[in-house]
Amino acid sequence: MNKKDLIETVYEEMNKEITKVDCTKMVNKVLDSVTETLKKGEEFNIAGFGSFKVKDVAGRTGRNPQTGDSIEIPARKRVKFTAGKFLKDSVQ
Repeated sequence: MNKKDLIETVYEEMNKEITKVDCTKMVNKVLDSVTETLKKGEEFNIAGFGSFKVKDVAGRTGRNPQTGDSIEIPARKRVKFTAGKFLKDSVQ
């Protein structure tokens, strides 16, 4: 499923009571809220579904697979998703 499919699903689930434009705005707002929360370094939780949080990844030395040369990989941040109990139980 992609973003377009998600918008279509929301539209269908709402029994077409709201427009697709409004569904698009709603989906975009949810995704923007997740992004903004993570940018602030805060955790975004959806009870039963899961949580998103930003983790710091330390810099390290890696290897260029083509040449075998050592390269420095800088420290960075990454997003980690942890599935909630309801989601885990639903997919098993």
